[in-house]
Amino acid sequence: MATKSANVLARVEPEVKEQAEAILSKLGVPASVAINALYKQIIITKSIPFSLSLPKEPVTLDTMAASEFDTIMENGLKQAQTGQSRPYTDVLADIRQEIKHNG
Repeated sequence: MATKSANVLARVEPEVKEQAEAILSKLGVPASVAINALYKQIIITKSIPFSLSLPKEPVTLDTMAASEFDTIMENGLKQAQTGQSRPYTDVLADIRQEIKHNG
């Protein structure tokens, strides 16, 4: 068994550290075990073991064609007419929860 004697010193945002360590704590996994697992995956895959990419640009009204906007609106109207929509209060509650969670 390899002796675990090397130290890793890394600067991270305090909020990121707190959130990650809270999740690891709930899982019963020490941060050192998670870091060691990450390093092992880097060795095995010879890469960073997750995708690094920029998020897609949000689609806004000024970037879409009029026909695309009309299609979206028609689909929304059909969903509302067939009872496939949700109350706006539920949607807003979900958005607030997502902001609070990812804040």
